[in-house]
Amino acid sequence: MRLIARYAKDLGNDFEVVDVYDKKVIKEKIPKDNPTIKTLAKKYPCAIWFERKMSDDFGIIIKDAFDKRPLVHQERFPRNIHPMVKSFTDKEIGYAEYVPYRYEAISGEGVFQVSVGPIHAGIIEPGHFHFSQAGEGMLHQEVRHFYKYRAIEKMVEGKTLLEAKAIIERISGNESIAYQIALRDIVSMACGSRITPNKRKRDAFLLELERVIHHLTDLGFIANDAGFGAALAYGSKLSEDARRKMKELTGSRFGFGAVFSQSSILDEESLKRYLDKLYDDINFFQEWITDIPSLWDRFDTTGILDKKNALKYCSVGVVARASGVVNDRRSDKFYLDNGFKAVNEVSGDVGARFKVRINEVKNSIEMMRNFLYGETLPPLDITTPKDGEYMSFTESSLGELFMSIDIKDGVIERFFARDPSFVNWQALHLMMRADIIADFPLINKSCDLSYAGNDL
Repeated sequence: MRLIARYAKDLGNDFEVVDVYDKKVIKEKIPKDNPTIKTLAKKYPCAIWFERKMSDDFGIIIKDAFDKRPLVHQERFPRNIHPMVKSFTDKEIGYAEYVPYRYEAISGEGVFQVSVGPIHAGIIEPGHFHFSQAGEGMLHQEVRHFYKYRAIEKMVEGKTLLEAKAIIERISGNESIAYQIALRDIVSMACGSRITPNKRKRDAFLLELERVIHHLTDLGFIANDAGFGAALAYGSKLSEDARRKMKELTGSRFGFGAVFSQSSILDEESLKRYLDKLYDDINFFQEWITDIPSLWDRFDTTGILDKKNALKYCSVGVVARASGVVNDRRSDKFYLDNGFKAVNEVSGDVGARFKVRINEVKNSIEMMRNFLYGETLPPLDITTPKDGEYMSFTESSLGELFMSIDIKDGVIERFFARDPSFVNWQALHLMMRADIIADFPLINKSCDLSYAGNDL
């Protein structure tokens, strides 16, 4: 059984801890005057971030936890403030005394520490990577993020679904369509809005276009991090063309507002020509890259995540599928009827993740041809939700996205989203142990994990 998420709710006199698995959901109430609960991390290592976050957000104590360090609270965040409890309404908080963060580190003769970030030379968002090194060899790596702590879960409380929509769809720019579709499914359940077959096709087309955009970007950058800059130029050109196609179809390069707005008739012939050209381009790219042995010397056996650890850390998306774990939320009748084929590799290295991305682009193109439709679609009704608890899943470009929204008195009582990166970041350190620090950018990029989606 796979753990998907663990999160808490403030029910007034009690907290409720919700454990979401792939086969069931378990809820447990705990009193606020003794907010303790047993850890799941001994069986599910990825639970540790969920539990540390619950401790920071709600003050819940995790019994028997092997790691009780703050997660989203940085060094000067007041330890007695738990901002997700309903009683916390302050707009500002003061700085507390600086408390150094205790990194996981290996010590010994000849062992030294290397810190990378949170400010980087590129344009990525803040994220910290702490290495224990013996020469060039990586002995251990710890990922530490949450430097922004945007408080999105708190921000949308008390808002209507319509008011929260623009916030939710901007949680992570490389998964905007995926977040919109997850919200769409919750709106459909809460508001009784019917998702017509053509509406489902149109949204699926945009989701696959979003997937193509990011896979193409990654394919270029992965090769670039192995020293082959020509692939970055080619991949970036294809990605930019796809990004412009997204703007042409939705009015936004990121597809903001696309799922809930009225959509016009697609120019099917033009899109078919675009998809045919893209299919030829990705085939050329695959043949070109495959015929460069020195590149595959860097890809193969680098950054291995084996199937056992992929399962142990509940990995999702390309990271899981490259390690032989066939886990894809698109494995349903709708997608299968429209050409979906699960793509996976077994070696779990950079090369495997590269291959999965190429073949997923080709499969996305095949599905997009089948998702074309020829009518104007009205906007989805989002105005009259019924109170209740709603959950949804979407296979984003990064993997399985989980969303939960509780509606009370017509507004959001609790919002929670588990981005695929939240679990995949926790498995990253397992990929480093047999490699040198110069391989870190290559391994990291081959996973393409989101900073923004991870740090709500």
